[in-house]
Amino acid sequence: MKVIIMGYGRVGEQVAILLIEEGHQITVIDNNHSANSRSVMQNKIRMVKGVGFDRDVLIQAGIEEADAFAATSSSDNSNIIAARVARNIFHVPKVVARLFDPRRAEIYQRLGLTTISSTTLGAERIRELLIHTNEDPVMTFGRGEVCIFTIETPSHLIGHKVKDLTVPGEIHLNSITRKDQAFIPLSGTEFKAGDSLHLTVLASAIERMKMLLGYGEGE
Repeated sequence: MKVIIMGYGRVGEQVAILLIEEGHQITVIDNNHSANSRSVMQNKIRMVKGVGFDRDVLIQAGIEEADAFAATSSSDNSNIIAARVARNIFHVPKVVARLFDPRRAEIYQRLGLTTISSTTLGAERIRELLIHTNEDPVMTFGRGEVCIFTIETPSHLIGHKVKDLTVPGEIHLNSITRKDQAFIPLSGTEFKAGDSLHLTVLASAIERMKMLLGYGEGE
């Protein structure tokens, strides 16, 4: 993909690095000419100096052939203007704008513009860390019929195998995170202490999952 990133602060730089590692072509628009010197992959990034919502600057950056556009500057106003120009004037297929003010994010999402609020994401992550327990789903699908759980391996399951926690059509172990490395297990994979288990469970089978995990009633 040909991707244009407007704004080359820490967020823009990290997005660029991640996309380059995946083999995408990256062009960065930034008004700071020295921004390029920070990048560990500067030889793989095309830099265009200028304001990210200026039509001529965007054309110079290749907006007419871009597959995606990300507005990641430190200014909400600049990000919104640039994103709307990219989407509404140049019809870039994928456009995302970074916003600091979550109230603005909600407004522009209603207008069909994809936004990411770092404030909201950070707050949500803190909330999860504060209140999440093993018995709370981290995500649900549909109207709550299917749930995702992340659970630390109970001591009584250590040494047991994935098949011992699998119920076809009801409880499925998607992946295991072990020592900060995630992998997809086989039915014969053994659980180890400290493993984080990522489970997909039918809502109707949650009590069965708790029984298999050894959760006592009321815990």
